[in-house]
Amino acid sequence: MYKSGIDIISIGDEILIGQIVNTNSSWMADKLNNKALPINRIIAIADKEDAIKETITESGKTAKLVLVTGGLGPTKDDITKKTVCKIFNSKLIINKDVEEHVRLFFKKRGKDLTKINSDQALVPDNCKVVFNEQGTAPAMYFEKNETHYVFMPGVPFEMKNLMTNWVIPYFTSLCKVPYLAQQTILTSGMGESFLADKILDWENNLGAETSLAYLPSPGRVRLRINVKLDNKANADNLLQKHIDDLYKIIPDLIFGSNNDTLEGVVGKLLLEEGSSISTAESCTGGLISHKITSVSGSSNYFKGSIIAYSNTIKNKQLGIPLSIIKEFGSVSEEVAILMAKNVREIMGTTYSVSTTGIAGPTGGSKEKPVGTVWIGFASEDGVFAKKYQFGDQRERNTSWTVQTALNTIRKFINKNKAK
Repeated sequence: MYKSGIDIISIGDEILIGQIVNTNSSWMADKLNNKALPINRIIAIADKEDAIKETITESGKTAKLVLVTGGLGPTKDDITKKTVCKIFNSKLIINKDVEEHVRLFFKKRGKDLTKINSDQALVPDNCKVVFNEQGTAPAMYFEKNETHYVFMPGVPFEMKNLMTNWVIPYFTSLCKVPYLAQQTILTSGMGESFLADKILDWENNLGAETSLAYLPSPGRVRLRINVKLDNKANADNLLQKHIDDLYKIIPDLIFGSNNDTLEGVVGKLLLEEGSSISTAESCTGGLISHKITSVSGSSNYFKGSIIAYSNTIKNKQLGIPLSIIKEFGSVSEEVAILMAKNVREIMGTTYSVSTTGIAGPTGGSKEKPVGTVWIGFASEDGVFAKKYQFGDQRERNTSWTVQTALNTIRKFINKNKAK
């Protein structure tokens, strides 16, 4: 059978019962993908001999490389090394170099070497030992029936060090892989299906060497573009051409790339312009303010917020007449406009944004169902509000509202710059 790709196996009962999140696998997959090393499967299994033996044996039938993390600690519940010996017909022996490494490791920390810790120097007699500079348990490398196996500790910083300094360089040189040019384009303001329809012709003309993935989340869609070619310059140039063509089709929807955030992009625009922002929030309960102030340096442009969750606060703090709220309802264009207008005046900011809506799952009506949200925006040029209908899930509705409000700020500033 032809073998290809990589299987990533995480060992640990704590993963299966939800006690910890399996961040190791996602980190490994990301780094391998960036080197154009293809991943077949990500698997989580229990700290049990049968599960370990069965999973590793099955992966060895189809995968070219099997990466395993977890179960290499010094306590009795860590059984990976003993199970590995049964899989590869090995016996555990003391590796003198590892033993000295463990001794020095504890000496530098002013601690005595215990029997349990010295047992970290026990390794299968037929494996290649890869030293773990960040810890005591070494990585173990086997090759059997044209499949490569690497067993690493599950401690994240130890695994990352081994992956970065040995696993990825070794297997990149061992395997002939094309160069991968990759960029993720970040969009906001249009749902996945509508976006796909808008860029359909562009997508259909990408070519066989290019792949596109849609990665949607509330309020935004990420477009991951991969170009694989043997020549780095050709791959980089082709990727840039795709991106340039995409900007011509959806310039208003793109707000950044890769690790950019909408709040970071908005903050940069405000700094460049020397302007300031304030918020009046009802249904978002301060989440917009939280996003804005999560950016370092936001004190240069963010002045404050009024979280007017109740009608009393809308009236007393934002000065919205109760008669307006009674006539039009707290979730209305009129209230959203006054919230934005008044908080801008109170805070003395260049811009302001407001939100009022029905996040759900209760509180809706036939005229204003759950998911109805008004977002207001005020500047020296005036004030406006726009109605949105997001859905019936509370958390999703608030996420959509936050992203849309931030995008409203971004689009207004960019539109002004283009004048």
